[in-house]
Amino acid sequence: MRSLTDQEKLKIKILTKNQISLSLIEPTETGLKKSIMDATGSVRNYLKENNIHDYNNQKQGQENKIQIDALIYLNFQTIQSTVSLYRPQTKKGDPRIWISGLTKIACPNDLIAIIYHSDSFHIFNLTQLNIEVLLNSNLNNPLKELISEINSKANVVACELLAMLRKVASAGPIPSMVAADTSVGRTLETALGININSSKKPDYKGIEIKSFRSNRTNRKNLFAQVPDWTLSQFKSSAEILDEFGYYSKTDFKLYCTVSAIRRNSQGLSLRLDSEIKQLVENSNKPEIGDFVIWPLNTLHNRLLEKHKETFWVEAISTYISGLEHFQYSIVEHTKKPIISQFDILIDQGIITLDHLIKRNSKGKVVEKGPIFKIKPKALDLLFPPSDKYNLI
Repeated sequence: MRSLTDQEKLKIKILTKNQISLSLIEPTETGLKKSIMDATGSVRNYLKENNIHDYNNQKQGQENKIQIDALIYLNFQTIQSTVSLYRPQTKKGDPRIWISGLTKIACPNDLIAIIYHSDSFHIFNLTQLNIEVLLNSNLNNPLKELISEINSKANVVACELLAMLRKVASAGPIPSMVAADTSVGRTLETALGININSSKKPDYKGIEIKSFRSNRTNRKNLFAQVPDWTLSQFKSSAEILDEFGYYSKTDFKLYCTVSAIRRNSQGLSLRLDSEIKQLVENSNKPEIGDFVIWPLNTLHNRLLEKHKETFWVEAISTYISGLEHFQYSIVEHTKKPIISQFDILIDQGIITLDHLIKRNSKGKVVEKGPIFKIKPKALDLLFPPSDKYNLI
């Protein structure tokens, strides 16, 4: 896909602010003439992540084509349409997509926005349609109604969770479930009736919940992501531990923070390679050098998956009869991180990585990370303007 113009970027920012998740596709002149478009990686990911369609599970041939109802949006009217998803018999069954009626609204190399909502696709020409004017118009129009409906539906879940948090907070300080750093989150999730698990998915109906003690200046967890072992010199967390680990009492472990702006005591640092779009971890040992790699698109996707919408819940920690209690007091509500900022914050040492690798008494290596963390006062550098709510 070609680079976005400044106007197209502005339109996407407006849609993002309204909690619209979309994909873009760029029809070519040949594609418009032949009524055929390649389903690019970003389109395939959008379909798969939203549980709409997975080309990997689709057989080749016209008899296996999937067709889904769609609306094409003009200024003050819509056109009924159909989106076809298929894999032809030829060319190894490369994924294809076509939008009926697309030639009525698109010129070659326009960017076409694809939104999925209420079991239908909603299509408009991002390049040509004046999004800002339509959304700010005093006159009702189909696009404004669609965005309002999606926005309202998203806000319903947030309001529901906020009410639940206020109910928990109104009960006063809650005794900690366990004596551990993680207890502030585990206690809250239990109070909310949320099952504690290791899923990478957000905690509550698409909203991630992150809790922290107000009297600490600890970095905030963003997500955990192992390196791409196929691209890396080292092929496991065990190899990292064996090379850089140390004994602490009876444990052999590697608990450390790794930054792009300075080496740690183990001689480790991060390097962002924008040319090949990779994050590299490096050792100052000449015989080792670069030893693990994360593709930036993997990290971007994890960030978007985990923090599409997040409640950062602050808790006042007090001790009553020797047991820690939590009074949940403030929520900061963030939405849709700015991906380009992630790379900058890594490069500036504002987002860092923690290794939490340990060999247990049975000789098994356990890895709780690597965890990417952000400095406590830096959320507004990664996320658009947030909302804050008092719970007490």
